[in-house]
Amino acid sequence: MQRLKGKRAVITGAAQGLGAALAERMTNEGAKVVIGDMNIVGAKKTADALEGAVAYELNVADYESCEKFMKSANDYLGGIDILVANAAIVFSGAIGEIEAAKWSKVVEVNLCGFFNTAKAAVEYMDSGSIIQINSKSGKKGSYKNSAYAASKFGGIGLVQSLALELAEDNIRVNAICPGNLLDSPLWTNSLYKLYAKNQGITEDEVRQKYINQVPLKRGCSYEDVANMLVYLASEEATYMTGQAINITGGQQMT
Repeated sequence: MQRLKGKRAVITGAAQGLGAALAERMTNEGAKVVIGDMNIVGAKKTADALEGAVAYELNVADYESCEKFMKSANDYLGGIDILVANAAIVFSGAIGEIEAAKWSKVVEVNLCGFFNTAKAAVEYMDSGSIIQINSKSGKKGSYKNSAYAASKFGGIGLVQSLALELAEDNIRVNAICPGNLLDSPLWTNSLYKLYAKNQGITEDEVRQKYINQVPLKRGCSYEDVANMLVYLASEEATYMTGQAINITGGQQMT
């Protein structure tokens, strides 16, 4: 059964990794998907592998770029039913080490970018579902990672505020808060090295440290996130809005 059959979906930050996996899952569930990313080569590669999908360049930190992108998405889809705000970056470091400009950039992309994306999209949504890909770091502070946590805490506040505001238009707004995607490119290409340096331990010790924090003793997977995404985007979740749902294996329970 295709739970998103006939739905028109837009997803940001889907040139690779989790975003690409979510775009694939929505397509498999019957949605027609438009992908946005600054990495237009990667975005087009993702789209080319999916039936009926297209990709357009998008910088979520630039509102004019979001306006242009959403107009193109609307022209292609004939409307927008689902917006998945997935685009995000991370720069970490202790407060005495991280550059102020890098700290601000994380907030600009992760929080302001979510706002820009949602603001540009709602013009083309008669009803439907906005889903922000947040993080467990939106629920609990993150050691030497204050920019990311602050941007994600803010994202949950924005989710709840937009849920109140857009309820009258029958647009539901929710967030998914995944645990650590320990096998994703973000971790294998970057975060293991970064956290090993910040914490003075080896990359293998970083991985084991984060596994040990999870009651179910494994990292979060793309499929774990996609399962919740499909539910929130589907007609099964029509009475859910303003929620930030943990997908953390029990690591975060509030």
